[in-house]
Amino acid sequence: MEEILFFKEGKTDYPSFFSEDGICQWLKVIALHYRKVLGAINFIFCDDEYILSVNRQYLKHDYYTDVITFDYCNGDVLSGDVFISLDTVASNAEEYQVSYRDEFHRVVCHSVLHLIGFKDKTEEDSKEMRKNENICLELLKTL
Repeated sequence: MEEILFFKEGKTDYPSFFSEDGICQWLKVIALHYRKVLGAINFIFCDDEYILSVNRQYLKHDYYTDVITFDYCNGDVLSGDVFISLDTVASNAEEYQVSYRDEFHRVVCHSVLHLIGFKDKTEEDSKEMRKNENICLELLKTL
């Protein structure tokens, strides 16, 4: 059963361009492209302090990150919890000299690609992840 939900935690607010319907439509296109089905995905947009607490509590990592994806997929059904630090998205956009909107969308599709099965721990995996992020960003332009 498809159910995409959005939440805010910490001191953050949705970006001005954010559209639940737009993200949901895009995720459907991504899932279809990879021959998957959307299940229950919770997106939790948060600040750096909140994602750091999630990282410490559940992954035993003591550092900030842009996204943490908990995979609850079953077969071809994509399900999970996705924590995205909008603070880190903003700082990464500045660091990589891209727009906040573009970096936001890259992180959203990055999380979904993890649910699909893509990894990014090795250099080779990271290249494959980046290639597929770019495919997803192109799919966004078709909406």
